[in-house]
Amino acid sequence: MAEPALHRAEAAPISEIVSQVEALAPARRLADPQLVAAAARAWSTNTIRAFLSDLKIWDQWCRRRGLATARADAEAVASYLRALSGVEQDPRNPLKQRAPATIERYLVNIGWAYRMAGLDDPTAAPLVRLELKGLRKLLGTRQRQARGIRFKGEVSDLDDPATGICLAHLLKASRRDMLGARDRALLRVAYDSGCRRSELVAIVCDAVEGPDSDGSGTLFIASSKTDRERAGAIAYLSPATMQAIEEWKRAGAIAGGPLFRRVETYFDGSVRSVGEGPLHPNAITLIYRRLIRAAFEKKLLGTMSETELERWLAAVSSHSIRVGVAQDNFAAGESLPAIMQAYRWRDPKTVMRYGARLAAKSGASARLARRFQENR
Repeated sequence: MAEPALHRAEAAPISEIVSQVEALAPARRLADPQLVAAAARAWSTNTIRAFLSDLKIWDQWCRRRGLATARADAEAVASYLRALSGVEQDPRNPLKQRAPATIERYLVNIGWAYRMAGLDDPTAAPLVRLELKGLRKLLGTRQRQARGIRFKGEVSDLDDPATGICLAHLLKASRRDMLGARDRALLRVAYDSGCRRSELVAIVCDAVEGPDSDGSGTLFIASSKTDRERAGAIAYLSPATMQAIEEWKRAGAIAGGPLFRRVETYFDGSVRSVGEGPLHPNAITLIYRRLIRAAFEKKLLGTMSETELERWLAAVSSHSIRVGVAQDNFAAGESLPAIMQAYRWRDPKTVMRYGARLAAKSGASARLARRFQENR
């Protein structure tokens, strides 16, 4: 009998984690194989990917220094931290400087690997903790944030006309064909639901319910980064979004399966076909950037220069609309708990960080500066 697809999918990450941890274990034998298997089942796909990637980087660094990874001690880890932070670099084995948050994630995953292998955890030593504290002081702890794409742009009043790079202008810049129908549905669902890229590409047609009598609908989000137990969540979809979804399904002849799919085009840009599988998560950022360029070419972004456009494109990511949703909610006077509940955030610091830029532009210093400007 054929092995169930779910079991095959689970077996792959388990075997990869076992292989990595076994390489550290004495005599390549795990003291507690069930611990490794349980970790693979409990961790999300992104966590497993990061774990394997982080261990690979650590292992390569050790090998280039002629150090057996299994015998690495606290001094080696401290040296690794200095290399990652740019404080101490070996010209023969340079490392790209990492952000403090990334370095901390490396330490967590390295520590997990040693503990699962039945070895002493070198990342827990006081020397390593002090080095980490030192690099936080050196590099700071502020994380790079994606530029938010708000519905009407950087407006102080949500009733003001749209300005600059914003969802309204991206919708207007979209093509009037099948590709444009897909892009408009994607933009609107991303804004209404605040979905992360992994959640967007996982949407299936059956997850959308409606329209109701007022034209609105709902989206069932089966799982997400903050929903490890797969309890699921329900997001509101506006009448305009439901209409955009219907237009896309009709244009792409989509009756079921993945909602957002790749649209193949010819060299001249005309549409060739619609794929059967879901979009790749990496495609979301590329779609946003393509639409921003289209809006610029159609003169929808006002007096924006090429230089400013390139800065914007560099700061845009698949998270940009999610950031913009948070900023628009703050501008509308919604409370922090309400925003966190509606868009599935667990950490209030993250949401407050998204609102920091908006707060600076609408705070006391900004209001005072505008008053003096008006009185000149």
